[in-house]
Amino acid sequence: MRLFRPPRRPAVLAWGLAAGFAALYTCVAVNRYRRGLSKAYDLGIFEQAIRAYTHGQAPIVPLKGPGYHLLGDHFHPLIAVLAPVYRLFPGAVTLLVAQALLMALAVVPLTRWAYEAGGPRVALVIGCVTGASWGIVRAASDDFHEIAFAVPLLAFAAAALGRRRHLAAALWSLPLLLVKEDLGLTVAAFGLLIARQARRGRPGPLPGLVLAGVGLAATVLTVTVVLPSFNPHGGFDYWQQLDGGGRPSPWSLAARIGWPPIKWLLLFLLAATAGFLGLRSPLVLLCVPTLGWRLLSANPHYWGVSYHYSAVLMPLVLAALVDALTRTDPRRARRALAVSALVAAVTVPVYPLHEVVMPEAWRTSPRLAYTRALLGSIPDGATVAASNRLAAQLTGRATVTLVCQAPTGPGPEWVVVDRTDPSVQAPCATADTARMLVEYEQRGYRRVVDQDSLLLLRRP
Repeated sequence: MRLFRPPRRPAVLAWGLAAGFAALYTCVAVNRYRRGLSKAYDLGIFEQAIRAYTHGQAPIVPLKGPGYHLLGDHFHPLIAVLAPVYRLFPGAVTLLVAQALLMALAVVPLTRWAYEAGGPRVALVIGCVTGASWGIVRAASDDFHEIAFAVPLLAFAAAALGRRRHLAAALWSLPLLLVKEDLGLTVAAFGLLIARQARRGRPGPLPGLVLAGVGLAATVLTVTVVLPSFNPHGGFDYWQQLDGGGRPSPWSLAARIGWPPIKWLLLFLLAATAGFLGLRSPLVLLCVPTLGWRLLSANPHYWGVSYHYSAVLMPLVLAALVDALTRTDPRRARRALAVSALVAAVTVPVYPLHEVVMPEAWRTSPRLAYTRALLGSIPDGATVAASNRLAAQLTGRATVTLVCQAPTGPGPEWVVVDRTDPSVQAPCATADTARMLVEYEQRGYRRVVDQDSLLLLRRP
């Protein structure tokens, strides 16, 4: 007797799984925010930008610096579509819920395509693996990022491409140009694969080549013209992360691809998520642009599996798996699905999705209650300099800067710091925070609270 039988209607299965994972992502993300684990970098930054969009203003983000225009950092104007929702429900939680819904949406096209390819059981496995995939789970629980829009767009575009629906694949991929500047290269990859698939049919490869040209031109334009025009330094801030601050030789760039070994873990996990069988699909080539800049970068944050950068790769490797399933024998298909499901199961305890069933994650400690009361004493509309995690709790109702930034004018009305914040090393080094606290007190700021490693200063 079967304990569970997947629904016979693919839409019911796909949307049901998406709704379930959206609820899980929301629970984890909102609870982490409630516990004070969210950070100014990046939740606070994006809330300040969307808050500005809500009032019809340019996305000036004080957390990045005085008068800093966020479109000079990364090109992500698509986040402005959240402004009407934020106006109705102002607060960081709105961004977290929106991200949960967007990322869960990636389950739908992959589940429906898997249903066509292998039936309800295959669709159930692919849907669950997509929702529980380590890259998406990590991103959905880690503050808010613009790639929340990219994840479902990539899923719909890759599924359409796998079904040989070229127009749909092109239309789903084009909005990626408004999500982040590097995704234009991924759009170009879609165009090249469309051209490859259509080379013997009508209208031929030309539409795909045009799409590839548009994607490449968009990336070049945004990186060399648009971003520098908004950037306070007049350039693209991330070139130095590619060249390491110098002029690397082609040999040194090639050596970066496979060293240090943490990059091998990234590549292995991606291949295992695709059940290794997905490596046979041309769709896996869609990962090359993102993997290229990550592996060539001198920034170690891009190399591993600990941040949100792998979320955009999950729908691509799983689309490659589904595509490969349609061209292999049942025995290999079952083995590949088992490997992919095993990776998802093994990584669940490592990434924050497991917090849903951890009682300690839902408790309110005395220190957490005291921290909330402390922040509640800061009035709405105030100007505040705060440490990284505390800043994320205030951006929805105050003008917030980081405590390590040199104050402008008379300085903020309030300064609030959590000395136990483990994230203070970046973007604020501990020494910089300590130096600024001394400067504030020399300016006459009065200590209102200094208890349990929490410090609240008020301007005289």
